[in-house]
Amino acid sequence: MLEDLIISRVRVKMLTLFLSHPGTIFHVREIVRQVGEEINAVRRELSHMEKAGMVTKEQRANRLFYAMRRDYPLYFELLELVGKTSGLGWDIMKQKAKLGKIKFAFISGRFLRGLPKRSSTDVDLLVVGTVVLPELSQLVKSEEVRRGKEINYTVMTEEEFTFRKSRRDPFVLSALVGSRVMLVGDEEELVD
Repeated sequence: MLEDLIISRVRVKMLTLFLSHPGTIFHVREIVRQVGEEINAVRRELSHMEKAGMVTKEQRANRLFYAMRRDYPLYFELLELVGKTSGLGWDIMKQKAKLGKIKFAFISGRFLRGLPKRSSTDVDLLVVGTVVLPELSQLVKSEEVRRGKEINYTVMTEEEFTFRKSRRDPFVLSALVGSRVMLVGDEEELVD
């Protein structure tokens, strides 16, 4: 889907790499290995991205390292797009029919940014609806393997979510207060 907006296949792969690992600095050869493209294509895209102000370049000894700039004006929008079009976000959107009747699904902004949880009750993924749990569990497990860390997720029925929200349940309110990227459903309807 990101390929529909950005026509360079190499740039899509590089944006996905940089934004799936926020704050990480990559050596040129490491980028080539991770994205599976020719070094000249990667260097050309890095040059374009540097001119556009998307990445910073840093020389250490005789090596060049690149990192995505957080002060790039579209950084957070690109982060959301990558969150929806790769990894767990894309898996959920692609497998939506297999997962049951999902009313809302979102990934927390802290999870996408690679930030630590504020408390043990922070949720990385919240899914509301009638969900086929084994299917969702399989998607989450594969993302845990890919990321090398545990994903804290919660599933609720619409009735439970509405009831807990109306009772101002601390868990539901904390999930609604933080930043999030909606995978399924309307954010305004979620918080109303």
